[in-house]
Amino acid sequence: MKKISQLFLQGLFAILPITLTFFVLYWLGSVAESTLGNIIRWVLPADWYWTGMGIIVGFGFILIIGILLNAYLFRRIAGFFDKLFARIPLVKVIYNSIRDISQFASISKDNGDNDLQKAVLVTLNDSTRVVGFVTNKSDPFKQSGDSICVYIPMSYQIGGFTVIVPESSVETVDMDVQDAMKFVLTAGISKVNP
Repeated sequence: MKKISQLFLQGLFAILPITLTFFVLYWLGSVAESTLGNIIRWVLPADWYWTGMGIIVGFGFILIIGILLNAYLFRRIAGFFDKLFARIPLVKVIYNSIRDISQFASISKDNGDNDLQKAVLVTLNDSTRVVGFVTNKSDPFKQSGDSICVYIPMSYQIGGFTVIVPESSVETVDMDVQDAMKFVLTAGISKVNP
């Protein structure tokens, strides 16, 4: 019986990542199809609509937003809404948090803040180091001139904590931010190319 339960768990852990990935993709597709599909049905004649149009329109909409964000006028409009959301009491907390995380996660080679998107090792004591990501190259509390902010994510969780450490205790690692994040989030189980 013990061997059967071991084999069952082995099989479960093998299919779980694939199943959850497909579930999340299915959920996103279903939401896009039901929401945008209803809008498309309202705009187009009923016989023109076919299943999957909502997903295609959603993908196209996101792509167009990405293209427009490179245009000066659209950046100005986005900046206006950014400032507007930053003034609304409860909305600004949620909006600013999501915006900051999105900006940190969207790694762009032509982004001038590339230094802030580095994977680093933070030395906690003589024998302990943790993987983190530089988020701010200056100490916002002005405690020390050489301190920087480093985000330390927690394994298998959406969350982490920010530490303010002396720059001398931080060592840049030669690894993509995505690979380092994958390494941390899987508690070192995931294979990465250092």
